[in-house]
Amino acid sequence: MKINVYPISSSLHDKTNLDLLSKTLLDELNRLGVKTNIVDDIDKLYTNCDLSFIFVLSGGSENTFKALLPKLKEPYYLLSYATNNSLAASLEILSYLKNHDLKGEILHGDTSYIAQRIKQLRNLKDEEENEVTLGLLGEPSDWLISSDVDENVLYNKFHIKIKHIPLKELIEIYHTVKVEKSIEPFKKAKDEIEGTKAFKLYLALDQLVNKYHLHGFSVRCFDLLSELKTTACLALSKFNDRGIIATCEGDVPSLIAMYIASKLDLGPSFQANPSKLDVLDNKILLAHCTIPLRLCSSYLLDTHFESNIGLAIHGEVKEGKATMFRLDSKLERCFISEGKIIANQYEKNLCRTQIICEFEHLDKLLKEPLGNHEIIVLGHHKQKLLQYLNSVGIKEI
Repeated sequence: MKINVYPISSSLHDKTNLDLLSKTLLDELNRLGVKTNIVDDIDKLYTNCDLSFIFVLSGGSENTFKALLPKLKEPYYLLSYATNNSLAASLEILSYLKNHDLKGEILHGDTSYIAQRIKQLRNLKDEEENEVTLGLLGEPSDWLISSDVDENVLYNKFHIKIKHIPLKELIEIYHTVKVEKSIEPFKKAKDEIEGTKAFKLYLALDQLVNKYHLHGFSVRCFDLLSELKTTACLALSKFNDRGIIATCEGDVPSLIAMYIASKLDLGPSFQANPSKLDVLDNKILLAHCTIPLRLCSSYLLDTHFESNIGLAIHGEVKEGKATMFRLDSKLERCFISEGKIIANQYEKNLCRTQIICEFEHLDKLLKEPLGNHEIIVLGHHKQKLLQYLNSVGIKEI
């Protein structure tokens, strides 16, 4: 991977010393797999490279950057080190950019972190240059009254298009599917007929994924209960385990959030309903009838909670560190909290997978909720999520 670097500095600082300090940092980046090329002509900054950086060598270089701005391209990446007021100048520059609603980021700190972040930015650039298609099968469920997403905003921020697919098309395909041999987890069903119906739905969905080249999808799944007398719970689980993001109820904000988790390599995610919340103890009970089996240490198959038909998953989720997050439908705000999964439970009056968690700032869900589903990933990832979401203009509540 190759990056171009254009150094800027104040004439008050000794150039020889600055060159020596900058060479030390760039040599270390080269050792870590980031090939650096210093350019002396600003017009060549974006030529023959993967990413371009302004290297802020010293304080007093703010106006130099401002003068260069007409020749620079958004987002603006600033490389900084720990001497000569490099960081202070970088902070002033980035503040100026943010005041003008321009995207940018400072890369500063441990060299291994800087190299890792550069590689992440390169990967994100690759993905953003390739259009992503997410499918919406049917309309969002009627109860999702605050979950409409402006598709122009979605495309501008994430380069994601929504492909609208009539639910009728899925149902018609379902009736043509022939099942010769089932696979896990469908053949684990105690009732072979229910297992077969759930597997047929999975195969029908797979045809649509292949037909429309979908990176993920959300389905108006409750309509399938009456139309097909089966549930999508196992099918969605299987797709998520394959890395194809799948959510229920036609919930597009959840679909986008889970896609972001996948894009940032946070692992599989669990779309869940908050069922009980205790602000004083920082505890929340989260439940849903589908979950990626990769998140489970074990599982059983039960009926779908609300309808008591078809198949749903009662998963025992791995306890330990976790992150909960949610996007609003305007794609302007997010809720992110780090905590842990402390227990699993199984009560008949809730969706089948039920986890008890401890998370910070749960009072925000009662004061500024962003929707009725939360997304859970294993591990602590707030910094990584915020770094990415802030870069596309999404702020934490």
